[in-house]
Amino acid sequence: MLKPSLTEKLTPYTIQVRLCESRGMHMASNDEIVSGFDIETDDSLKIRLQKVDSVKGCLVLFMAGYIDTYNSNLFQRRVMKAIDAGYKKLIFHCGNLTYVSSTGIGSFTHFLKTVKPRGGDLVLLEIHPKVYEVFQLLGFSQFFNIKDNLDDAVSFFGSEQDLRVGNVFPKIFRCPICSRKLKASKAGRFRCSECKTVLAIDNSGQVFLG
Repeated sequence: MLKPSLTEKLTPYTIQVRLCESRGMHMASNDEIVSGFDIETDDSLKIRLQKVDSVKGCLVLFMAGYIDTYNSNLFQRRVMKAIDAGYKKLIFHCGNLTYVSSTGIGSFTHFLKTVKPRGGDLVLLEIHPKVYEVFQLLGFSQFFNIKDNLDDAVSFFGSEQDLRVGNVFPKIFRCPICSRKLKASKAGRFRCSECKTVLAIDNSGQVFLG
């Protein structure tokens, strides 16, 4: 519980600062965390960065607004600056994200395909039900790690993720595009036998577009 002093007023910002500090996160401006991050901005999608000092290469992106066809390119450029700066473990806090178009979901997929080869991953949390419906309808919900709260998201990256391959494979799953049942004997890239979609599976058994 946060206990303010007699003279301290706990504003929403103060609460966020203290919670982030308790989780080992560094409070700073966006440009201090990622140089040039705020050179391009758009009021339709506001992003606040928080560095997780306790996990190397981990960054939280608090988002407010929406992602559509018109601002998705700007969204992608800004996040890629963070990835190019060395952040490969990304936590997207979606609690104040009210809408994501198919183009916006394509941006998330691009981020995932970029950080995976670098040993990174993505976590989405507090997804609005209407936003989650879009992920499901497009068959992308199973590609992403979805957590309920920030503590779980940070713990995901702070825990041991190098699972023993023998405990994962062979893995039986359904193609996210055509629902064909598939079997993977090891990690790698392959093509769905039914719809020919290129898929990839990592050592932890997570499937994503190849």
